[in-house]
Amino acid sequence: MTRSPSIPLPPPKERRRLREAASLTRTQVAARLGVPRETVRSWETGRTKPRGRKREASAKLLNSLATEAVVTSGQVAGAGSAPTAPLPAPTPAATAAGGVRTEEPPPAAAGADPGPDDPAKLLSEPLSEPVPDFLAHPDPDAASDAAPALTPAQAFDALYAFCAPSLVRQTYLLTGRRELARESVERAFQIAWERWPEVARDRDPAGWVRAAAYEYALSPWHCFRPRYRYPEPPPADPSARALLDVLLTLPPPHRRTLLLYDGVGLGLPETAAETEATTPAAANRLLHAREAVAARLPELSDPDVLHHRLAELACAERLRAAKPPRVRWTSERRARFWTRAAIAFTVALIGTTALTLRTAPTKYEPPVPPGSTVRGVPPRIAPGPLSEAERELRGKLRQQLTSGPERLAPLPG
Repeated sequence: MTRSPSIPLPPPKERRRLREAASLTRTQVAARLGVPRETVRSWETGRTKPRGRKREASAKLLNSLATEAVVTSGQVAGAGSAPTAPLPAPTPAATAAGGVRTEEPPPAAAGADPGPDDPAKLLSEPLSEPVPDFLAHPDPDAASDAAPALTPAQAFDALYAFCAPSLVRQTYLLTGRRELARESVERAFQIAWERWPEVARDRDPAGWVRAAAYEYALSPWHCFRPRYRYPEPPPADPSARALLDVLLTLPPPHRRTLLLYDGVGLGLPETAAETEATTPAAANRLLHAREAVAARLPELSDPDVLHHRLAELACAERLRAAKPPRVRWTSERRARFWTRAAIAFTVALIGTTALTLRTAPTKYEPPVPPGSTVRGVPPRIAPGPLSEAERELRGKLRQQLTSGPERLAPLPG
């Protein structure tokens, strides 16, 4: 049985234009496709791409909207109905660095839509999807669909539940240590709770937390900690163990770039921005990382196969993060500790300064000048043997004391 050719997808900006031309909101499009509203927004911004049956349904809907727009414009112009034609396929464009293409992935087979237990979805989809609307910038065209106002704790818990499970698995691929992966994610969310107003207003709160977790996980100071001085037990599967060994041999910048592009599914400009590198430098790191992996494991030379293998490796381990209330409580306790330490240090500094001012002299006291020699006074001689003249003088004095006049003493009356 032959399969009918799939309908091409327009570029992300064209998708939004077609939806706005048909006077449809993202909520209405999401209801037609059976997906969350945030997913439609992610497709229109280009952060994620529909796959499988969702891709086919989205392509059919956009094609019908384009057909209606062409017919409507023809009727308004008085030229009759325009012929129906499928949307042109987007042209794949290679990046300036060369070798890394940002084209639409090939359509999946019928029934190949990733389910809730698909490893690739568990690794990349939660962080590829945008965060809920109350954590992102307000959307002007969706004011009626705005979510109800939440407290800061509720918004933080929503972001944590949205990002933490997949972020722990990604951090495990970076470090190869289960405990360090959990600690890095918890520490990143603790910092996010300390700076919550800044994080909540960020355009990509999930990316903010992800960058903080990656920075903490890749810190070189962990090698001096006794608990992380020795490697952890490797995975039981030989293929997973081989892939993890190859990843850990890569330099940290190359490993991070490979995980963001082939694991999480970010675009090359987003990957370069998150790794604080230029787009050509990020492309070179990605190519070198792929070459190193393909040299050790030739079966992973295909990026799609590498993506699924990374997802399977991450999902093979039982990695659970702490509960959101505990993360917030730990963050608040740490903030209180450092606040009290800063106050104590400030009080000690003020007390030391006050004591110094209290005991310091208030007027100038000139130093004592060095002694000068006085004429006619013999210098002091250190103790030692007596000279001949000194012996004669001592004998003479003793004789005079013994032969002198008698001492007068009063008599009792």
